[in-house]
Amino acid sequence: MKKLLAVVALLFALPAWAQKADVLHLYNWNDYMSDETIKRFEAFCKCKVKQTYYSDNDELIAKLQAGAKGYDVLVPTMNAVEALIKMKALMPLDKAQLPNLKNVMPEYLNTAFDPGNTYSAPYAMSITLIGYNDRKVKELGVPVDSWATIFDPKILEKIKGKVTVMDSQRELMAAALKYLGYSVNDTDDAHLQEAKAVLLKAKPYWAAFNASSYIKELTVGNIWVAHGFSNDMFQANLDAKEAKRPFGILPALPKEGAVLALDAMVIHKSAPRPDLAHKFINFMLDGKNSADLTNMIGSGNPNADAMQYITPEIKALKAVFPDAETAKKLEMLKDLNSKQRRAMSKIWTEVKVK
Repeated sequence: MKKLLAVVALLFALPAWAQKADVLHLYNWNDYMSDETIKRFEAFCKCKVKQTYYSDNDELIAKLQAGAKGYDVLVPTMNAVEALIKMKALMPLDKAQLPNLKNVMPEYLNTAFDPGNTYSAPYAMSITLIGYNDRKVKELGVPVDSWATIFDPKILEKIKGKVTVMDSQRELMAAALKYLGYSVNDTDDAHLQEAKAVLLKAKPYWAAFNASSYIKELTVGNIWVAHGFSNDMFQANLDAKEAKRPFGILPALPKEGAVLALDAMVIHKSAPRPDLAHKFINFMLDGKNSADLTNMIGSGNPNADAMQYITPEIKALKAVFPDAETAKKLEMLKDLNSKQRRAMSKIWTEVKVK
């Protein structure tokens, strides 16, 4: 009896996280971490990782605003990190538990989105661009060096019904704004109306708004051109090769410029296991583990120590690691204030329903 009471007393004396099962809850993008990486971390921490997924930053934020809890680590893009900080939804990082944060390249630290990286640890990068079926595009003589590929009706006429665009108001509006020569963060109403007009003229030629299954659609040949993330196009090409398709899926960087997404690992304020969350973040900041992500899914990488482990073929891809001239035309999306968000949502609703 005394032994039983001692055990009960010990349990109550332990911190709350220590009394819970060793499970890390990861809320992540679709197809954004390999099973092998997860297995290695599970072996390292002697725990289990449970993943749930989202396909857009707005979906992530909306779910948290609705009161969703139980997540330890989230992987939002930096503009969404800024929004989550304003929502007071994040737990400050304990830098003492993150010695591998030193591996991140200086240009990706201390951004305007999270000065001092109080809440975020840079994880991976992608560029929103055009992915295309090399065989069909060549046969039809479709140019892919501009956003005109998905917006110009004269070009779209050749690929009508074989094009998808992202089901994301910020990403699609950003592409239209760049096409018009504006910044992806332009909020001038006249410019937004111009962008809306571009979308409405092009919409009849698109097969769908698609943010989650365009990899598969490209791989099987159902669509020939897709607006999406660079790492997704890399994955689609790998899948096409594995399936022995008679075509490849190649990425194209529009000459007007594009969105650079820097995704970061953050800890939710109500994380059940902040101890495991810190272990996971530090694990993923290790050069070898970070490089695995790039080698497996073709993501860009802000981790300097990872470069020595990334395959030369991937390092040579301009759509993954753009040269200095191309990088000048890339912009990260900024968070919107409530007035700007309402204006953007109104335009998005008009585009979707017309």
